[in-house]
Amino acid sequence: MKQVSGKDLARLVERGGWQLLRIHGSHHIYGKKGSVVRLSIPIHANQPLKIGLLRSLMQHAELSDSDL
Repeated sequence: MKQVSGKDLARLVERGGWQLLRIHGSHHIYGKKGSVVRLSIPIHANQPLKIGLLRSLMQHAELSDSDL
């Protein structure tokens, strides 16, 4: 799996229809109309997200590896 920063993942989920609901510190909270799922994406400069966190966020956002 490709390494992705929080900023890049945030852009990707926004293209997928997710909307930024609020920012709490360095975490951007995204929601999608008609869904109870909330995504909390940490944005720490351009540091890549750890693989486990990235997989979990992508699974909740219904994204695949090919979307990266």
